[in-house]
Amino acid sequence: MSFVSAVVLGVVEGLTEFLPISSTAHLILVGKFLKLPSDVFLSSFDIAIQSGAILAVVYLFAGKLLADKSLLLKVLAAFVPTAIVGFTIYKLFKTYLAGNLMITVLALFFGGVFLIWFERYYFKQEKEPTAFSLDKLNYGQAMLIGLAQTLAVIPGVSRSAATIVSGMAIGLSREAVVEFSFLLAIPTMLAATVYDLYKNVDTFQASQFGYLIVGFAVSFAVALWAVKFLLRYIQKNDFTAFGYYRIIIAILAYLVLL
Repeated sequence: MSFVSAVVLGVVEGLTEFLPISSTAHLILVGKFLKLPSDVFLSSFDIAIQSGAILAVVYLFAGKLLADKSLLLKVLAAFVPTAIVGFTIYKLFKTYLAGNLMITVLALFFGGVFLIWFERYYFKQEKEPTAFSLDKLNYGQAMLIGLAQTLAVIPGVSRSAATIVSGMAIGLSREAVVEFSFLLAIPTMLAATVYDLYKNVDTFQASQFGYLIVGFAVSFAVALWAVKFLLRYIQKNDFTAFGYYRIIIAILAYLVLL
């Protein structure tokens, strides 16, 4: 890896972490395109720089989260199933799923198909007329969203897509579920980063820590813009366009990389 590669991956992470298009998939595809070695450091790098994007959410939403204890407890409740599943299958993820190009492409493609179907034929007809705000979310529903988030252990599924779709499926409005997805990312990605670094930091070379710092800083800066973009976007649009984007990227990745 070079500092240029670290900057590129940081930009990709910051742009894609909160959109329902899978930041992990994009990091894997860009890494393959840049011909970066699929080693332990690259896998850990992809996880660690996500915390840079999460710091953008902390910067923007920490005040609201700390001022609303009920919302904070709901976020923590949603994190519980994610933590249990994540720690349980961590070794499986690192061994068989992380960096798997075929699984990533398939998850991108079928996730895009599902997102289009969900928006066009389920949410708008069944749920949107009665969608409720975040203050009506109960703890059981919050844990269901957290459970759905565990699907993101499969590269290409998208953590944000899993939380957004599951939240909308139980009746949350787009604005409410996007905000909850932002907040749930804080404990999820911080825990993932700390645990992964704890497991693998001894294998890093001294020069590689510089790449981590660069990727972290760039992803933070870019994510500040991406979060604000998504909040503006959903005021007038649904998520269908992201479904088509996922399908196109999956097809291109298959043709170019596979």
